[in-house]
Amino acid sequence: MNKRTIVLLGFMVLKMVLQFVLISPEYDLHRDEYLYLDQGQHLAWGYVSVPPFTSWISAIIHALGNGVFWVKFFPALFGALTLLVVWKAIEALKGDLFALVLGAVCIVFSTLPRLNILYQPNSFDILCWTTLYFVLIKYFQEEKPKWLYWAAGVFAFGFLNKYNIGFAVIGLLPAFLLTKQRAIIADKKLYGAMILALLLISPNLIWQYQEGFPVIRHLRELAETQLVNVNRWGFLAEQLLFFTGALFVILLGWAALWFYLPFRKYRFMFWALPLTLAAFVYLRAKGYYAIGLYPVYIAFGSVYLATLLKTGKKRYLRPVIIALPILVFLPISMIAFPNKSPEYIFSHPRLYQKYGLLRWEDGKDHSLPQDFADMLGWRELATKVDTAFEGLAEPNLTLVLCDNYGQAGAINYYSKKGIHAVSFNADYVNWFSLEPKYVNLIRVKEQEAKHTEFAETSPYFEASIIADSITNPYAREKGTTIFVFEGAKVDVNKRIRQEIEEVQNTN
Repeated sequence: MNKRTIVLLGFMVLKMVLQFVLISPEYDLHRDEYLYLDQGQHLAWGYVSVPPFTSWISAIIHALGNGVFWVKFFPALFGALTLLVVWKAIEALKGDLFALVLGAVCIVFSTLPRLNILYQPNSFDILCWTTLYFVLIKYFQEEKPKWLYWAAGVFAFGFLNKYNIGFAVIGLLPAFLLTKQRAIIADKKLYGAMILALLLISPNLIWQYQEGFPVIRHLRELAETQLVNVNRWGFLAEQLLFFTGALFVILLGWAALWFYLPFRKYRFMFWALPLTLAAFVYLRAKGYYAIGLYPVYIAFGSVYLATLLKTGKKRYLRPVIIALPILVFLPISMIAFPNKSPEYIFSHPRLYQKYGLLRWEDGKDHSLPQDFADMLGWRELATKVDTAFEGLAEPNLTLVLCDNYGQAGAINYYSKKGIHAVSFNADYVNWFSLEPKYVNLIRVKEQEAKHTEFAETSPYFEASIIADSITNPYAREKGTTIFVFEGAKVDVNKRIRQEIEEVQNTN
């Protein structure tokens, strides 16, 4: 094993370990993680909000025991593999050991650990963006058609993970046309690769067609409820925060694509950056959607810096350059990760507020960053639902119906009673089991919607109580209430079936 391999493995292990130490044990899993985990028990070629790839990983997690370690392992792994691809890109660009170490440091000490702590499609999305750019570098180096087929495969798996990778293509196509790399369009193998990509993603496209393209409805809802609050200048400002310590490396790498002779064959990447960002800005995308753009520019910048600092006294600047991303990361890590207790964040809000971390999707500031608040209260909810469930005379004939996917997924994950909660929200509307004839109902209601539930539902049951609620003051779900309705006077299954049909017809 040579020196480079040992250094690479050391960085990959460091990257993996960081993902586990940057989360305080006071936090539960994130709201979204529960949904993705439940998708693994309902395998399909598509879901309301995401393509199927994450569900395949969830199925593996279930097979491994469904523990928190494995939930966190896979995004950590994808982050480490992103580092590996950047390393290989630097090697392909003839970077020396300094360039390799600098690239690795820029990846490890960046925003990527923030994304890689959560089991969401984002980590694999960034890996796919980075790999797609790397494969194109290899194609223009060697001009071998195999790299076009690799690109097709990478795009396809990226697409089956998150449609966001389409923005990479949107940026690349005009970038090719603006440079000599437009010659790729004359390569017949390109069209064979495109057909391969289409074949690989076709099961999901067919599913979308059969289901009436739920992705369009999801995007419309996203635009109306979340993206409407996105400020375009704010989007651009956010880009400066993702790789703050490596920003000079990224900018140097981007600029070098224009004037540095060895990078001339990759000049399409010079245009890909502004064109892709322009597409994101036009559509009011969230800032983190663009993170996959930057790792490859770290590779270019690391190689170019290595040439600038290769000889003379400038070599003594190399340790300083390597230390800079680490020195910038350390203070940022104190506020960017859920490694402080909710009580501490609430008592020390100044820095969180200064960097906009307390601003939620509703455009308002709150006590905790939204992602952190989305990691609280779930165990409490599941425990209290278990207690309510256990107190029923016929618990096996009880339907647990929630207002949102986070509630349903959290109950399913943490419940000790084998509860399978459902909701009319997200994919859960397709996962109802109406086999038993329900006589009891446990209704979990969000705070905003809880006030009329007792009056509206209790007349249809013999007994009704408000069992409990989430009391964690820092949880986004604070105030979510558990209602218990026992002894149905009506056909619960029939009414649920009618509501399912209404929701599906509305969608």
